[in-house]
This record gives sequence, structure tokens and C-alpha cells, in this order.
Amino acid sequence: MAANPSPASPERLEVDEPPIIPVDMHPPVDLAEDLERFNGRLATYLKPEEMSKVGAAYVFSNAAHRGQFRSSGDPYISHPLAVAETLAGWHLDAQALVAALLHDVMEDTSITKAQIAEHFGKTAAELVDGVSKLDRLEHQSYEEAQAENFRKMLLAMARDVRVILIKLADRQHNMRTLDAVRPDKRRRIARETLDIYAPIANRLGLNALYRELQELSFRHLYPQRYEVLARAVKGARGNRREVVGKILEAVRDRLPREGIDAEVMGREKHIYGIYRKMREKHLSFSQVLDIYGFRVIVRDKSTCYLALGVLHGLFKPVPGKFKDYIAIPKANGYQSLHTTVIGPYGTPVEIQIRTRDMHHVAESGVASHWLYKDEQALSELQRKTHHWLQSLIDLQSASPDSSEFLEHVKVDLFPGEVYVFTPQGKIMVLPRGATAVDFAYAVHTDIGNRCVACRVNFELMPLRTELRNGDRVEIVTAPHANPNPAWLSYVKTGKARAQIRHFLKTRHTDESASLGERLLGQALRTFSLRLDDIRHTDWSRLLKLGGAASRKEVLTDIGLGKRLPAIVARRLAEGHEEPGAAGTVPRAPIQIRGSEGGAVQLDMACRPIPGDPIIGLIRKGQGLVVHTHDCLSLRKQRGERDDWVEVEWDPEPDRLFDVGIRVLAENKRGVLAKVAAAIAEADSNIQNVNMDEDGSTHTTLHFTLQVANRMHLARILRDLRHIPEVVRIIRTRD
Repeated sequence: MAANPSPASPERLEVDEPPIIPVDMHPPVDLAEDLERFNGRLATYLKPEEMSKVGAAYVFSNAAHRGQFRSSGDPYISHPLAVAETLAGWHLDAQALVAALLHDVMEDTSITKAQIAEHFGKTAAELVDGVSKLDRLEHQSYEEAQAENFRKMLLAMARDVRVILIKLADRQHNMRTLDAVRPDKRRRIARETLDIYAPIANRLGLNALYRELQELSFRHLYPQRYEVLARAVKGARGNRREVVGKILEAVRDRLPREGIDAEVMGREKHIYGIYRKMREKHLSFSQVLDIYGFRVIVRDKSTCYLALGVLHGLFKPVPGKFKDYIAIPKANGYQSLHTTVIGPYGTPVEIQIRTRDMHHVAESGVASHWLYKDEQALSELQRKTHHWLQSLIDLQSASPDSSEFLEHVKVDLFPGEVYVFTPQGKIMVLPRGATAVDFAYAVHTDIGNRCVACRVNFELMPLRTELRNGDRVEIVTAPHANPNPAWLSYVKTGKARAQIRHFLKTRHTDESASLGERLLGQALRTFSLRLDDIRHTDWSRLLKLGGAASRKEVLTDIGLGKRLPAIVARRLAEGHEEPGAAGTVPRAPIQIRGSEGGAVQLDMACRPIPGDPIIGLIRKGQGLVVHTHDCLSLRKQRGERDDWVEVEWDPEPDRLFDVGIRVLAENKRGVLAKVAAAIAEADSNIQNVNMDEDGSTHTTLHFTLQVANRMHLARILRDLRHIPEVVRIIRTRD
């Protein structure tokens, strides 16, 4: 066995000699037993050469962490050893075990990814790098840094699921030893575990780990609540022992008599599960009756249904409390029959019925890929897991911001599911509360972007309709439809939210680039140039000087007011022979159609409409803001002439425009109806109306109308003046 090297130079370790983890290398006394137990687990499924590799990783990690201790006072090597032992329980391969033993060396020591790759291969180095945190940048807050780290980890997990298995085992051991950490950090880690890591464990089907992480998080987040509930459960245990015993005895007696060979076990519900039920249903502890449940494990799938029939004959089932997760498995591959029956003394009891294979998958989830490789049922689980991991890549492309990406992932980890059908009969799994828009995006992004209506169970329904189990959903699309920003207020899936935001951002960028192109074309006329005259070399020089990545970025910045078109035009004109003298060529005004989108905004104070004399003002981050010539807000900005843009109305605007009017009328019955009728007859729509009453003989009516242009408004005002009760009419500006 190689001698221990200096901890300062772990790169010189001989990594190919130790046949197993060397128990005799004088480890701390309390680690010797852990090492022997770990060796015993490895020997059950690893080859000798693989054990040698794992042993070398232990030597390497022990040397790198020598002199480091955990908050509990234990030597640091105890942590990676505990993580690797958990993975060995899942029968993960040697590469994953090596990465587990080395998972903290890049963060906490001077060891680099290249050194790990040199000694243990590229795969192990990639796994360690996927688990390692990024160096926190100075400008980042803790939340931003954490979001970026989660994104890095989850994307590494999408490439190799072993990354998250290592991280989950790492978090499990950290939670088990969290008592040694200061209270504020303890609560932060517990909250993070409850919000992120426990749902990921559930999504991957690691049920036992999921429950443990929930319990530990609850205990550290709310220690007093946990202690009160733990005492209550302990007290109830004695009170209900007789009921549990009777049910166990009855089930174990009846099933064999019906020819069903089954393993029956009672189980106590987890404290966090009881707490969540009390919170969600506003119950006291005494009202939570189904604290105990039972699990029946049988030979095959058909026997599950036979056992269900026997149990429903033995105890009366509770209507509406039966779930068939065998015919329709959960998204994480979980399969089982769930039923609630009324036991002795009227106590409701939940019973789960599953096969041995289903039980393995329920407890180990995606880790069963290594633990039970011959099971055919796993192919479906692997397919679903791969689909979810691939969706993380799609979310990443639609959500470049780390915090936004993490928000979408949290949405996708939302517990609870509904199962709906496509018109072809395919089952789609969506989070509870999902709408028809979520369904449309789950089918395909293009379907979501183009949806205009839906049919639920053959009836036309609004797109915001929440879907229920068993609904048949058909989406109606239109070729020119686009996502509505209002959808963001009710969609539930991360994919739908990310794709809607991505579309809206892209459309805003395209609109801004289109406006920027028009502004730049106007500015270039000063130099007797057109955009078509600008050469590729001119653009390349500008991009290099301006630090922009592309021509579209420059045009978008111009449209958003981040760059002045005159300055960009001057730089593009440099190098052209005989450019026109600045200011000698009149600028052609930009035409305003009213449908340019977010890149062109009509000022909310003066509310210009076609026919009003107008001027444009470039506002940083807002694009082009159009004002009337006499707008009061312009008086404060008269000196900023470089930002002003000549604009004019398009002869045929694309939309109606909002305008405010104030009508002073006699306070008589029916006057509002007369005014509204006159407005309607003039082909205008009333957007908003309110009135001021001071108890006098007159009242003031405030309208927001939609008009095509100034002539249209003049016709409306003329018609209103013909009403006898109308005293005065004024066009209003905020």
C-alpha cells in the first residue's frame, strides 16, 4: 500500500495500488467501523479493480482534507465517506462513488478539476465539477449566487443524473448533522432543502430520501412544532395500538385464505405529513385520524387488484378515496393502488397495494437503474426521467437569468398532479391547478404560442380553465395568434411560464430592433447615406468599438434609447468618401402607425392621437415616446435636443387611440344614457367612465374614449354639444 503523501501535494498520490479502502491506515477510531461497513457494501456488487479505484479516491480525499474538521468536530473525511456509503446503498457505479468521495475537494482544497481528471478520469472530474459550487462573484447577492449554483447543478444533472444523486446524498448527511450549525444558517439550509432538494428527490422517485429530508427540514425550521407533534404521535401510538393490531391480524388472516401470498406491514405517517395535512385542511391533531397506514406487497400486478377486492370485502371503502397509480403511474414512476377503508371503531385507514418490483422503484426511484437493472418497468421510469431532465435544458434556453430559471424549476417541482387526455387518448401529466394553456405548451411550444381557445370534454371553455383528472382537452389554434401576457397570471408549469416570457422578450427585442433600424436610417440621411450603403467592415468596426455582439443588438439598443442614432450613424459614416456635411440633408420623419408595440409608446400624460402635432423623445430603456407639441412634460426637457426625433402620423393608422374628455352636464335623470348613446352612434367605444357629484345642479362626467383620429374626436364632440343638458366639453390631459 502506498505511503501517505504530504497533504500539500495530493497530485503525487499513487492511485492504483489499494485493493480496497485501507482500514489499517490509522483512521480516526470512530471511522474504522464506517469504513468496514462501507467495504462490505462495495464487496457485494463491485469488481476488485473498481474497489481499488474507490480505495484510491478515499486515500486522495483523506490526504486533501487532512487537518479539516466539520462544525461537529468530526474529521472532514467522515462527510464524503457518509455520502459515498449512501450511494453504495443504491449500488451506484465506481465513478459515482469516486466523485462522492472527492465531491468537496475542488471547493475546500487547492485540488483542481484537471488533477481529478488526471488521476480518476474525465467522467469523475465532470461529476465532481457538477456538484461543486461556483466561486461567488463580488457583485452577486447570496440569493443570486445560490440561484446560479442551482442552475449549474441542475444542468449538470440533465447531462448525468448521477450529479443530483451525489448532491442529494450530500444534503442528506448535512441535514443529519445540522445540529452543529448556528441557528440562522440551520434555518436557511432547512428551508432550501424543503423548497428544492426534497421536491427533486420526490421527482426522481427517491421516496425514502424525500420523506427523510422533509422530516429533518421540518425539525430544524420549526423545532417547537415538531416536538409538540412528535409527543402527540407518541401518545396516540399507545391509544391506537389495539386498532392497528386488529387490522393487521384481519388482513394477514384473510389474504392467505383467498389464495393471496402477501407481505403486510403497518406504517406510521411522518410528522411533516401530519403537519401539512393539519395546515392544508385546518384540522387539529385529534381530527387527523389516518395517522397509521398499511402496505400490502404481493407477487404480480394482477394480484394487486385481487387483493384490493378482498380488502374492500373485509372493510368498507371510503367513496372517492381510491387511486390507481398502477394503470396511470406518477411522473416519477411510482406505481401502487391506494385505498382508504373504515377500520374497527370507525377509524379511516389508508392501504397501499403494490408488487415487490413496484416497492423497489417507490423507495429507490431513478437509483433503481443501478440497483435493479433487469426490471422492465424501469424503462418507462427512465424515459420519464430523461424527459424531465431534457425539459431543464429547454427551460435554460428560454430563461437565461438564473433566478428566473430557478423559479421555473420550483414550479415544475410543485407536488400534486392531474392526469388529462389528448384527443388521441394519450395521457398528459400536469401539476395540480394547471390550465389549458399549460396543456397546450406541454403538447408543443408552437401549439402554446398559437392557442386561442380550448375544448374540455367537447365543450368550448376559456383558456384559463383549470383542468381536472380525466379531462379530455383539445386546443384550438390560429396561425397569427400570439401569447398573451395575461397568461402569466394563471399558468402553472415552468415550461409554459418560460416560453411565454421568452416569446414576449423576443417580440419586444424584434420591435425595438425594427424601430432602431428606422431611427438609424433617419440619422444616416444626414450623411447622405442609406442603411444599404453601410458595408460589413463598417459594422465590424462599430461592433468592436461599441462592445456589442451583433448588428441586431446595436439596433435594439437604439430602439430602447440606450444608444443615440446620431452617434451610431456618425461612426458608421466614418471612412465613406465624400459624406454629406452634417445637417445639410433634412431628416425624413418617422411615421407612427400606433401598432409598433413596446418599442414605441404614446405618452400617457398628453395622450396624442392622429392629427395632433407630435414629436418623439428617445428615453433610455423605454424606446421612443411620442408626445404632442404642447405637452407640459416636454417643457422640462427642451435642452435635450439630441434625444428628440422628428415623427409624423402614418396616413392610415393601424388601431384606435385612447383620449380623455370631461363633460359638464345638468344633473338630470337619463343624462348619462344620452351621452353614452351619442358616443356609440359616433362609432366610438367607451373604455372608462366615472362622475363627480357635489350635490349641485350639475355633474361632471369623465370618459376615456377610443377614436381613430382628431377628426373622429371632433365629430363626437360636435354630436355631444347637440344634447340640451350638456353645458361644456373639454379634452383632458393628465
